[in-house]
Amino acid sequence: MSKREIIDFILEINKGAKPEFLALFSINELDNYLEHLMELDLEEIAVCA
Repeated sequence: MSKREIIDFILEINKGAKPEFLALFSINELDNYLEHLMELDLEEIAVCA
């Protein structure tokens, strides 16, 4: 996945994130952050169900 794609996925989950800020991070850092957000998103879905 490209850096732009990772940023786009992050922005879908974290609406308050700024693309300019996210662009400062490496692909690995962004990938780790996206993984973290996805885990939190899944936990939220499980709690709401």
